[in-house]
Amino acid sequence: MIIADLAQTEGRTYPALRRTQNVVGGVSPIHATNFAMGNVTLEPHNGVVGGQVPWHNQEQEEVYFIIEGEGEMCLGKEHFAIKAGQAAYIPSGVFHQLTNTGSTPMRMIYVYGPSGDVAHWKQELEGTLPPAGVGNTPPLPTGAQPQCIQQPE
Repeated sequence: MIIADLAQTEGRTYPALRRTQNVVGGVSPIHATNFAMGNVTLEPHNGVVGGQVPWHNQEQEEVYFIIEGEGEMCLGKEHFAIKAGQAAYIPSGVFHQLTNTGSTPMRMIYVYGPSGDVAHWKQELEGTLPPAGVGNTPPLPTGAQPQCIQQPE
Protein backbone atom coordinates (compact mmCIF):
# COMPACT_ATOMS: atom_id res chain seq x y z
CA MET A 1 0.00 0.00 0.00
CA ILE A 2 1.22 3.48 -0.84
CA ILE A 3 0.12 6.40 1.33
CA ALA A 4 0.71 10.04 0.42
CA ASP A 5 0.76 12.26 3.51
CA LEU A 6 -0.11 15.90 2.82
CA ALA A 7 1.80 16.93 5.97
CA GLN A 8 4.93 15.34 4.46
CA THR A 9 4.40 16.72 0.94
CA GLU A 10 6.50 19.86 0.41
CA GLY A 11 4.94 20.85 -2.90
CA ARG A 12 5.86 23.82 -5.06
CA THR A 13 5.38 27.55 -4.51
CA TYR A 14 4.35 29.57 -7.56
CA PRO A 15 4.71 33.28 -8.39
CA ALA A 16 0.92 33.73 -8.36
CA LEU A 17 0.93 33.39 -4.56
CA ARG A 18 -0.04 29.76 -4.16
CA ARG A 19 1.43 26.45 -3.05
CA THR A 20 0.54 23.23 -4.87
CA GLN A 21 1.03 19.82 -3.28
CA ASN A 22 0.58 16.81 -5.58
CA VAL A 23 -0.91 13.82 -3.76
CA VAL A 24 -1.54 11.56 -6.78
CA GLY A 25 0.35 11.79 -10.07
CA GLY A 26 3.19 14.10 -11.02
CA VAL A 27 5.81 14.51 -8.29
CA SER A 28 4.05 12.31 -5.74
CA PRO A 29 4.50 8.91 -4.11
CA ILE A 30 1.28 7.69 -5.75
CA HIS A 31 1.66 7.29 -9.52
CA ALA A 32 -1.71 6.91 -11.20
CA THR A 33 -2.10 7.15 -14.96
CA ASN A 34 -5.80 7.94 -15.22
CA PHE A 35 -5.96 10.91 -12.85
CA ALA A 36 -3.99 13.33 -10.69
CA MET A 37 -5.03 14.92 -7.40
CA GLY A 38 -3.58 17.58 -5.16
CA ASN A 39 -4.04 20.33 -2.61
CA VAL A 40 -3.63 24.02 -3.44
CA THR A 41 -3.39 26.86 -0.93
CA LEU A 42 -3.93 30.37 -2.30
CA GLU A 43 -2.70 33.29 -0.20
CA PRO A 44 -5.26 35.80 1.13
CA HIS A 45 -6.25 38.84 -0.90
CA ASN A 46 -4.16 41.73 0.43
CA GLY A 47 -6.20 44.58 -1.05
CA VAL A 48 -4.30 44.45 -4.34
CA VAL A 49 -3.96 40.79 -5.29
CA GLY A 50 -4.92 37.39 -3.94
CA GLY A 51 -3.36 33.99 -4.54
CA GLN A 52 -4.30 32.57 -7.90
CA VAL A 53 -4.29 29.70 -10.34
CA PRO A 54 -3.74 31.99 -13.37
CA TRP A 55 -5.72 31.95 -16.64
CA HIS A 56 -4.77 28.83 -18.60
CA ASN A 57 -6.21 25.80 -20.32
CA GLN A 58 -5.17 22.17 -20.59
CA GLU A 59 -6.15 18.95 -22.34
CA GLN A 60 -7.30 17.24 -19.15
CA GLU A 61 -10.77 17.74 -17.73
CA GLU A 62 -10.64 18.87 -14.12
CA VAL A 63 -12.61 19.59 -10.95
CA TYR A 64 -11.73 22.18 -8.28
CA PHE A 65 -13.32 21.45 -4.88
CA ILE A 66 -13.08 24.38 -2.47
CA ILE A 67 -12.28 23.28 1.09
CA GLU A 68 -11.71 26.65 2.79
CA GLY A 69 -12.19 30.28 1.88
CA GLU A 70 -13.87 32.15 -0.92
CA GLY A 71 -12.86 33.37 -4.31
CA GLU A 72 -13.67 33.99 -7.93
CA MET A 73 -13.78 31.28 -10.56
CA CYS A 74 -13.43 32.22 -14.23
CA LEU A 75 -14.41 29.59 -16.79
CA GLY A 76 -14.50 30.51 -20.46
CA LYS A 77 -16.60 33.69 -20.69
CA GLU A 78 -18.14 33.27 -17.22
CA HIS A 79 -16.98 34.37 -13.79
CA PHE A 80 -18.70 33.67 -10.51
CA ALA A 81 -18.12 33.63 -6.76
CA ILE A 82 -17.12 30.27 -5.29
CA LYS A 83 -16.77 29.23 -1.66
CA ALA A 84 -15.99 26.32 0.66
CA GLY A 85 -18.13 23.27 -0.05
CA GLN A 86 -18.53 24.01 -3.76
CA ALA A 87 -16.97 22.26 -6.75
CA ALA A 88 -16.39 23.62 -10.26
CA TYR A 89 -16.13 21.32 -13.29
CA ILE A 90 -13.64 22.44 -15.95
CA PRO A 91 -14.07 20.82 -19.37
CA SER A 92 -11.05 19.88 -21.47
CA GLY A 93 -9.51 22.82 -23.36
CA VAL A 94 -11.52 25.57 -21.59
CA PHE A 95 -9.55 28.50 -20.17
CA HIS A 96 -10.01 28.96 -16.43
CA GLN A 97 -8.67 30.89 -13.45
CA LEU A 98 -9.23 30.77 -9.68
CA THR A 99 -8.48 33.80 -7.48
CA ASN A 100 -8.69 34.14 -3.70
CA THR A 101 -10.82 37.22 -3.00
CA GLY A 102 -11.06 36.63 0.76
CA SER A 103 -8.95 37.78 3.71
CA THR A 104 -7.96 34.23 4.71
CA PRO A 105 -6.13 31.47 2.82
CA MET A 106 -8.22 29.59 0.29
CA ARG A 107 -7.71 25.83 -0.03
CA MET A 108 -8.91 23.59 -2.80
CA ILE A 109 -8.44 20.04 -4.00
CA TYR A 110 -7.97 19.50 -7.73
CA VAL A 111 -8.55 16.28 -9.62
CA TYR A 112 -7.82 15.95 -13.32
CA GLY A 113 -7.34 13.17 -15.81
CA PRO A 114 -5.33 11.78 -17.32
CA SER A 115 -2.42 12.25 -14.94
CA GLY A 116 0.75 14.27 -15.61
CA ASP A 117 2.05 17.79 -15.14
CA VAL A 118 0.08 20.50 -16.90
CA ALA A 119 1.96 23.06 -19.02
CA HIS A 120 0.93 26.13 -17.01
CA TRP A 121 2.98 24.99 -13.98
CA LYS A 122 6.26 25.13 -15.92
CA GLN A 123 5.21 28.26 -17.86
CA GLU A 124 4.40 30.11 -14.66
CA LEU A 125 7.72 29.17 -13.03
CA GLU A 126 9.63 30.24 -16.17
CA GLY A 127 7.65 33.48 -16.59
CA THR A 128 6.31 32.37 -19.99
CA LEU A 129 2.61 31.92 -19.17
CA PRO A 130 0.69 33.61 -22.03
CA PRO A 131 -1.18 36.77 -20.94
CA ALA A 132 -4.97 36.79 -21.18
CA GLY A 133 -6.20 38.38 -24.41
CA VAL A 134 -2.86 38.10 -26.26
CA GLY A 135 -2.29 35.86 -29.28
CA ASN A 136 -4.32 32.64 -29.03
CA THR A 137 -5.21 33.25 -25.37
CA PRO A 138 -8.74 34.61 -24.95
CA PRO A 139 -9.41 37.61 -22.69
CA LEU A 140 -10.60 37.18 -19.13
CA PRO A 141 -14.35 37.50 -18.58
CA THR A 142 -15.59 41.05 -18.03
CA GLY A 143 -15.14 42.12 -14.39
CA ALA A 144 -12.68 39.34 -13.53
CA GLN A 145 -9.67 39.81 -11.25
CA PRO A 146 -6.52 40.42 -13.37
CA GLN A 147 -4.35 37.47 -14.30
CA CYS A 148 -1.23 37.17 -12.14
CA ILE A 149 1.66 36.15 -14.40
CA GLN A 150 4.52 37.84 -12.56
CA GLN A 151 5.80 37.73 -8.99
CA PRO A 152 3.87 40.48 -7.13
CA GLU A 153 6.11 43.07 -5.51
